[in-house]
Amino acid sequence: MRIFLIKAFFIFFLSAIIIRLFYWQVIKAEYLQSQAEKQYFRDVEIEAVRGSILFSDGSVLASSNPSFDLYGLPKEIDPDQKIKVSYTLAKILLEKPEDIDALAGELVNKLEQDLYWVPLKKKISIDQKKEIEKLNIEGIGFNQASSRFYPEGSSSAHLLGFVNSDGKGNFGLEGAYDGELRGIAGTVRSEKDAMGLPIMIGNFFTNEARDGKDLVLNIDRTAQFIVENSLKKGMEKFGAKSGSVIVMDPKTGGILALVAYPAYDQLKYFDYPKEFYRDPVVADQYEPGSTFKVLVMSAALNEDAVSPDTKCDACSGPVSLGGFVIRTWNNKYQPGITMKEVIIHSDNTGMVFMAKKLGLDKFYSYIQSFGFGGPADIDLQDESSPEIRPKVEWREIDMATASFGQGIAVTPIQMVRAVSAIANGGNLMEPHIVAKIKDENGRVFEIKPKVIRKVIKDTTAAEVKEMMVAAVEEGEAKYLKLAGFKIAGKTGTAQIPVAGHYDKDKTIASFVGFAPADNPKFVMLVRYDEPSSSIFGAETAAPTFFEIARQLLLYYKIAPTE
Repeated sequence: MRIFLIKAFFIFFLSAIIIRLFYWQVIKAEYLQSQAEKQYFRDVEIEAVRGSILFSDGSVLASSNPSFDLYGLPKEIDPDQKIKVSYTLAKILLEKPEDIDALAGELVNKLEQDLYWVPLKKKISIDQKKEIEKLNIEGIGFNQASSRFYPEGSSSAHLLGFVNSDGKGNFGLEGAYDGELRGIAGTVRSEKDAMGLPIMIGNFFTNEARDGKDLVLNIDRTAQFIVENSLKKGMEKFGAKSGSVIVMDPKTGGILALVAYPAYDQLKYFDYPKEFYRDPVVADQYEPGSTFKVLVMSAALNEDAVSPDTKCDACSGPVSLGGFVIRTWNNKYQPGITMKEVIIHSDNTGMVFMAKKLGLDKFYSYIQSFGFGGPADIDLQDESSPEIRPKVEWREIDMATASFGQGIAVTPIQMVRAVSAIANGGNLMEPHIVAKIKDENGRVFEIKPKVIRKVIKDTTAAEVKEMMVAAVEEGEAKYLKLAGFKIAGKTGTAQIPVAGHYDKDKTIASFVGFAPADNPKFVMLVRYDEPSSSIFGAETAAPTFFEIARQLLLYYKIAPTE
């Protein structure tokens, strides 16, 4: 028995040794190897050059300029000179003279660490590098890096987004395409001694960095410039709190221009409130007001619930529904008004009549079919998607107010995409900022137009288009019509909901339309938040729309047809 126990003990002991050896030599082999390599190898990252962002004509919208990362070698700097060195560097690196003590103190703390190598300052300019090099300070060196450069300044801030100090893209295109733009960093690996110093005759390995891909946009540089100038002038003229314009090609879904104000400086993004970073065109939710009427009319015509000549038999005065009273915007009523005239004069009571004819089931279905309640899937970061309440929760008054764009939330990109379906014959397109992606080897990947679904028939689109043309030529904005051009459009004035009610003095004024109406080159939405000169879209957003349209028609060399 004793011999058996001794044998069992030795077998157990040997098995434990074998299992332990297997664990360290097989299971943990890679971990141990990496730990060992850390002791005798030193890795230095080679930063990949971030890809450029280009206008459709190839001109630069965002690029990477050479910059340098400043580092120090504490063991090579005289301890008695570290404070002096820190203040000398701080004078060159600081942006504000009053910050010199704080920056110098930060540098001193780094240089007094018991390390061979410490980072001192990232992304210094070539001029700063030259100034420091003239001083010949022992123990101070530079690594090649790059910094983001925006030739167009902050005018396209919301479109582009920004790159933070860690090299990560945030918001806009920089955020949405961060993986493609950033590239893959490389490494330089060299052997080091026990003190952390490089062994000059030791092994040396290099893994080259792969630069980021370039983005070629659908954004037209001239169109963007036209929109920027016109929106900025409009903001000042109409005293708006904020404003945005989006221009889209209805045939392809390509975004030709996108601008929002107030903007921010991407290179000093940290000096601005975080709410400035979000692009209002894709992130803001608002009630569209009367611009929504053309979409509801499209649904009713498409279902043959009404025709352009159908007369309203309930438009002789205010409409009462469930304890609520619905009036026209100017409190004027036209008995027997036709559906075409309902759009021309933006008659709310006519829209309620038409919505009843359509019915809630189809009304709700078309809202979803036009893309509301879900994302537009535009290639920008931070897109929001306002929810549509479940159909079972809708009351008769909810459908009535939604028919003229109140009580329902949309985003500007959703709205311009939906109206594009009227412009292009009924197709809901997927919107795209980027047209092509170029990799470091010169290969080009094209982003092709994508039809999401057919929303309305060609004949319906043509009927609504004519209604919108009539709204421009005979409606409240007829004084703005461009001579010789057939333009389709619709004004919108929506009161802003505040604490459970609507503020009668604050509105969101908008105008949506396309030109030329018979063969649209562009669809455009102009939106102002809380204009102070006038609350109406016809007197604020519409003038800006027609000013931009006039310049775009001239730029695209589209001749008058009338």
